[in-house]
Amino acid sequence: MNPSSRASQQPPLPPKPVMPDAAAARRHGPAAVVEAQWLSIQLAWQWKRDVHEIRSPGRPYPGIVPLLKAAAAAPRLRRLYPFTSHFALLFSSHTSYPWTVQAGPIEPLDNGSFRVHRRDPSTVIGEFGTAEEAVDLVVKLLPADFEPVITVPADNRA
Repeated sequence: MNPSSRASQQPPLPPKPVMPDAAAARRHGPAAVVEAQWLSIQLAWQWKRDVHEIRSPGRPYPGIVPLLKAAAAAPRLRRLYPFTSHFALLFSSHTSYPWTVQAGPIEPLDNGSFRVHRRDPSTVIGEFGTAEEAVDLVVKLLPADFEPVITVPADNRA
């Protein structure tokens, strides 16, 4: 079977999601930027997983989508700016680079579990069977007075 006939047998790919307007969110302030990022990151990873399931049926996809859902349900994490790197989910008090990571990364593993790291990514705290368990630990490890979200880059602060 040639590649073009195999492609014609696959269902069509889902349309790319419509992302929130990041520039408009910035005009409305830090809370709007964080909310837009939460929505954007969830929409993007859901779309990537859906495409993966069409292009590679039966091949597992890392659990980033359930991880994002669990993290978005945690009010304290929801106040931070989420971003991903190599499927790991991180949380920053800054809405632009350089990031100020406030909670350890959570990494979805191929076996369906989730690994939690300290803010120093080389230090593993533990591995958990569900995204909710991993998120619960990260929330418990947040300092009581963690930094609020800041939109001004570090080199522009007084």
